[in-house]
Amino acid sequence: MKKFLLFMALTVCSFAFVTDEASNDILNALKSANAEQLTEYFDSFIDLKLPEKEEVKNMSKNQAGIALKAFYNDNNIKGFNLTSQREMGGTMYIAGKLKNNDKGYNITVMAKKTGDSQKIISIRIN
Repeated sequence: MKKFLLFMALTVCSFAFVTDEASNDILNALKSANAEQLTEYFDSFIDLKLPEKEEVKNMSKNQAGIALKAFYNDNNIKGFNLTSQREMGGTMYIAGKLKNNDKGYNITVMAKKTGDSQKIISIRIN
């Protein structure tokens, strides 16, 4: 029984490590408030929702990058606090709060596994 429990604990820990490793770069880009670095992980087309604007579906990587950089600059984004992270069926969800001098913004990032990397397919900020 002890061997079985040890095996299960190691299996869960190794799965958590793989998930953390795959999303580490995206989290670091969010925490450093580096919109340009974050856009490196965009898929070719993403869905983007910014505060007080309509959601744009299938926005090109370049357009979404420009819009996100403008949002970060206009709102003086300084960092990120992670509140939730999970992976289900090759899709990763990250939720947290973007920090600025004011109250901050809630953000949800969805990424899918493509080959050996995660590609961001959706960002919602409100």
